[in-house]
Amino acid sequence: MEIWEAMERENHVAERGLVPIVNGVDVQVQHEHGGAKMDMEGFVRRGQSCRYASSDIPSDLLVKVGGVNFHLHKHPMISRSARLARLVDEASALHGPIAATVVELPDLPGGHGAFELAAKFCYGVVVDITAANVAVLRCAAEYLEMTEELEEGNLAFRAEAFLSYVVASSWQDSVAVLRSCEGLSPWAEDLQLVRRCSESVAAKACTNPRAMRWAYAAGRMSPAKTTARAGASSGDTGQQPAPPPDWWVDDVCVLRIDHFVRVITAVQAKGMRGDLVGAAITRYSFKWLNIKESPASHGHGHCALEIVIAGEGDTQTTPETDSEQRMVVESLISIIPAQKDSVSCSFLLRLLRLAVTLKAAPALVTEVEKRVGMQLDQAALSDILIPSSSYPYGRLRSDAAYDVDLVQRLVEQFVVQEQSSSSTPSRGKEENTRSQRVASLIDSYLSEVSRDRHLPLGKFQALAESVPEPARGCHDGLYRAVDSYLKAHPAATEHERKRLCRAVDCGKLSREVRAHAAENERLPLRVAVRVLLAEQAKMAASIGRAGRKEDDVAALRMEVEIVNARYMELQREVELLQRQVERMLPPPSAAGKQQSVSGWASGWKKLGRLGRIQVEQPVVTVAPGETGSREPRRRRNSAS
Repeated sequence: MEIWEAMERENHVAERGLVPIVNGVDVQVQHEHGGAKMDMEGFVRRGQSCRYASSDIPSDLLVKVGGVNFHLHKHPMISRSARLARLVDEASALHGPIAATVVELPDLPGGHGAFELAAKFCYGVVVDITAANVAVLRCAAEYLEMTEELEEGNLAFRAEAFLSYVVASSWQDSVAVLRSCEGLSPWAEDLQLVRRCSESVAAKACTNPRAMRWAYAAGRMSPAKTTARAGASSGDTGQQPAPPPDWWVDDVCVLRIDHFVRVITAVQAKGMRGDLVGAAITRYSFKWLNIKESPASHGHGHCALEIVIAGEGDTQTTPETDSEQRMVVESLISIIPAQKDSVSCSFLLRLLRLAVTLKAAPALVTEVEKRVGMQLDQAALSDILIPSSSYPYGRLRSDAAYDVDLVQRLVEQFVVQEQSSSSTPSRGKEENTRSQRVASLIDSYLSEVSRDRHLPLGKFQALAESVPEPARGCHDGLYRAVDSYLKAHPAATEHERKRLCRAVDCGKLSREVRAHAAENERLPLRVAVRVLLAEQAKMAASIGRAGRKEDDVAALRMEVEIVNARYMELQREVELLQRQVERMLPPPSAAGKQQSVSGWASGWKKLGRLGRIQVEQPVVTVAPGETGSREPRRRRNSAS
């Protein structure tokens, strides 16, 4: 031990045959003894499983880590590692003072690579701490108990200083350290590395994008996009455009699912907008969960699911167990923002399909169903065509191809949401529109699944009746679905046909559909009679409206005749008054008489023009079966 103390006092690291790193690369040279290789950081490598400290002093400590044997010296190692000192003392007490002590470290975080860096630090070699290895060094230092109690400026202190002053102030370093913690559980969790980096990433993600430099975001873009953006900003005043609000999403999508959840949770706690959080969740699912439609499914009315977990960079897909896939889906469901429309209905239905296929927790499946119910009016037919959980794998002959029960639960959730929000009068028109879209969607879904010969009539009828009656203004779509079901199930009894047709309101069918239903042999006789009665009622109503039009025309003609009679009576009274005035006046001269006559004549002509009423006789034509609305009454002009 005195030899090592003397060497540490008198010799520099480079004087012990150690050469520093050249351009950050470990250059290896041939050792002067034998054919072994010595890296320039002080260790001699013999094969893949042996490391020797480059010293003329014989090794007295063998440390086994992850299948690699390190032939070291006790003094430099135990002087900075309390754990190694304790293990060496225990081995010496157990086996006596022997030349070499063997120590095994099977659960060292970071493996033999982390121990090699720690050993170099113990030997006085300058270790370059970076964002890629600081988490490994911090966990290894904690495991080896390389603390300030043994020596000031020990490895744990230096790693902590780098985390606090370098990593915490850099977006890239925070993400890099968070990624390096993926293989360091549970040490990274116990040392709060994941929490600190997650909060650092969340704080920077919530920063105003205008305060961020665009250079980093532009570096992640493709050259074409970078050139286009640079060309677009060349005509400006030299200021670079601010990054988009979701500039941080792509970086956090490379994290493992548990660390991604920690970041999203921290981002939500800091008040991030729900749509941006939803965009991050959606993009993460597209990166790690791929849903492909099997080409063989086209033309058969169903689609098979192929679910894989994509590796980083999407260059290679790695098959994972169902439990790991289920964990990803359940984790994504648990962090979806509570705000409506934070994620699209199509994405929610995709998650729901995965959750059902992977048999996720029932509580989470119910939660997704509630979210889909809030946005069901935004769904498309292809989104709700969810195969049954037992289809196409392990399907029995009696199993239906589609999960009709699931769609019925979605409709029920939608109805509950609409009823809870119907107390607001201003939303009445919007709710009616939403309900009509859902009714049209379900009618299309029924038409699609009706061709499945294994679909029970009870499920078909229950789904058809789950839509509220006021939501269906027209029953043409429902009639086509019922007719398609009867066509695919010719063995249905008369009673089953009557039950199925009970949901169709013949009074809400169009004329073309009523004509088709009257001649449809698949319908029960009672339904055909109801169709004919509905047609007769429509015709009677049309005729009644036409009769009311003729009555209005007759009343208008009587009013016109009354006006004409009144006009003639007024004309006679004016003429009588004119003759009486002429008798009372003295006989005028010739000129005055001519002027008076001309004045009376012109005044009478004006009065005639003012009182003249042009009456046109209206012509009413009613086409057979016309259902036009009642015309407004024409008002007469008063002549009084």
